[in-house]
Amino acid sequence: MVLTIKILDELLGYLDNSISKLAHEMLESSEFHMDNNFEEFLSAQYDVRLDNLLQKKSSNIHHLESGMKNLIIQRKQKLIGNILNN
Repeated sequence: MVLTIKILDELLGYLDNSISKLAHEMLESSEFHMDNNFEEFLSAQYDVRLDNLLQKKSSNIHHLESGMKNLIIQRKQKLIGNILNN
């Protein structure tokens, strides 16, 4: 399946919500302790979840155009930056 910008934007919106919820739950958990690995964990979860979403659309990151890849990178950086700054 060829992904359009619209479909990719919908997937990234869902992914943004998913990662934000995960981060919120982790920060509220009494078992979680903030350390340097939090950013790495969120980044890894973003990548894994993105790959899963793309697979459901019979695609993967390697099939995307460079502009779409850049969009993903920018959204990921912005999301994780917003989470870490709040």
